Amino acid sequence: MKAVRSHDRDAAVKGLAVEEAPYPYAGSGDVVVRVRAASFTPEELAWSSSWVDRGGRDRAPVIPGHEVSGEVAEVAVGTTGLSVGQRVIGLIDWNRDGSLAEYVAVEARDLVPLPAGIDHVEAAALPMPGLTAWQGLFVHGRLEAGQSVLVHGAGGGVGMAATQLAREAGARVIGSGRAGSRDRVLELGAEEFVDLEQPGWEEAVGRVNLVFDVLGGEVLNRSAALVTPGGTLVSIHEPPPVRPEDGQALFFVVEPDRGHLLEVVRRCREGRFHPLVGAVHPLDHAPEAFRAKKGTVGKTVIQVA
Repeated sequence: MKAVRSHDRDAAVKGLAVEEAPYPYAGSGDVVVRVRAASFTPEELAWSSSWVDRGGRDRAPVIPGHEVSGEVAEVAVGTTGLSVGQRVIGLIDWNRDGSLAEYVAVEARDLVPLPAGIDHVEAAALPMPGLTAWQGLFVHGRLEAGQSVLVHGAGGGVGMAATQLAREAGARVIGSGRAGSRDRVLELGAEEFVDLEQPGWEEAVGRVNLVFDVLGGEVLNRSAALVTPGGTLVSIHEPPPVRPEDGQALFFVVEPDRGHLLEVVRRCREGRFHPLVGAVHPLDHAPEAFRAKKGTVGKTVIQVA
């Protein structure tokens, strides 16, 4: 099969190339997915988990991309719940080869059925932002209807997902970021927008029940003081250095979760959540797309088949 692979961790992104690769092996509990569309995280080849298996053994060359949309091509012995030909979407475990290929082996528990009303390109842009936002808001942040949330970096992929999902859940949403993303963030449902490049931006926020941070650094450092007593500060960038008064401060890494993904997909099917698709490229152009991703709006999607 054709796949995008990198052989050298020290030149991971530079060394990406489209080449022939072995058809994936499906172990017990796996299915092989014929990839229709895929997406990736620009930083993933810098993660240790991208280069080793669960036992810590080197697995180069590696295939990046962990968001997949396609159809089940093969069901391994011992795997239940999915059938050949079924449309599926999912987030692939970090310690396995990814979706920038014609076929990929995925644990069945990390996939959910893809409704007919969602096309594969849109679906490929959904798992990472959708799951990250869902887990940050509702699992770790314990956000409830009527509460307030400040979404730092609301103009990015995860931030836009968090803005939509929080608003849909009945929360009051304040989005932050650079001034150029103001209109987009407000259109997605934020009640207010805060320009982080303006001095004293904290005064425009006031106090909130939850801060959901995707930026880290000084923005994160200054955010603990904005959380109401008993509230939560959640970051996907780095561990928060300060804890809110009588509250929680935590860092998390998104995990594949069938139940959470079903919730996000259901909202997408019902028109209550829309992943933002940026550029769309064929598989042969995936290495260049991977190298050029930073600074673009929306998820870059690789259309494989």
